[in-house]
Amino acid sequence: MNTRKLGNSDLTITPIGFGAWAVGGPWQFGWGEQGDDDSIAAIHRALELGMNWIDTAAIYGLGHSEEVVAKALRDWKGKRPYVFTKCGMVWNEKNEVSYSLREKSIRRECEASLLRLGVDAIDLYQIHWPVDDFAETAAGWATMKELQKEGKVSWIGVSNFSVQELQKAHAIAPVTSLQPPYSLIRRDAEKDLLSFCERENIGVIVYSPMASGVLSGAMTRERVANLPADDWRRSNPEFQEPKLSQNLALAERLRAVGARHGKSPGEVAIAWTLRNAAVTGAIVGTRNAKQVDGIIGAATFRLTSREITELEGDE
Repeated sequence: MNTRKLGNSDLTITPIGFGAWAVGGPWQFGWGEQGDDDSIAAIHRALELGMNWIDTAAIYGLGHSEEVVAKALRDWKGKRPYVFTKCGMVWNEKNEVSYSLREKSIRRECEASLLRLGVDAIDLYQIHWPVDDFAETAAGWATMKELQKEGKVSWIGVSNFSVQELQKAHAIAPVTSLQPPYSLIRRDAEKDLLSFCERENIGVIVYSPMASGVLSGAMTRERVANLPADDWRRSNPEFQEPKLSQNLALAERLRAVGARHGKSPGEVAIAWTLRNAAVTGAIVGTRNAKQVDGIIGAATFRLTSREITELEGDE
């Protein structure tokens, strides 16, 4: 795969990276039960096929995702991929999730992530979400800058920030990357975020390019109805009517375009996000090796302008 430089960093990343949200297994915002062997096989397959970065977070599975990533990397004989993780979502002894960007909390999270991941430094450390009080967010970002100076993290980025929040953070320390949601059904980032990042040399790694699976081509009404009780998507409006029907119709348009090129609907959905010059890479979550095979073609697939128009429903 070709690689692109991530913002102001010295990291060069492949167009798609392995997303480790689901491999964390059950928790408040989990995807249901997940076997670690399947997760590790998926990570290894992704690396075999050329992906060179993994995106996880301490909160995914309440630490378990990072542990699975570490196990996969211990067993991997090839070149180690970049490891990106996040802070700011924490849990207590009752596994109740809350948000904190206070200095002590971030430092505690960083040390715990370093131990779970088994690395000397985190390649990209990201604030998962800003908090309502931007003073706390700013203090958290200043702590991230200190962690970078101390060598515990190589580069620092953010997730789910607005342009205004990016501007304020950038005044404290350079922002290497932004992680926003972006897909054919979530295009808010096009309003100002993507162009701002492109101007300011902030890398963009988008998440949920297949809209949490509803655009993968594998989702049906029956499958949605039978999602496990502990799968967060059961309560997501995109998986409920009237949006579900609209999204499944869009998945069929993706299927039609993909059929002309031997690509899956998911590969087409991912390629649509990568068509935007501001996007450095897309995070793609898979739960087994077969799913990796079904999306890897997105890294090199290019849509024509007519196909883009067809997918966006502008004609």
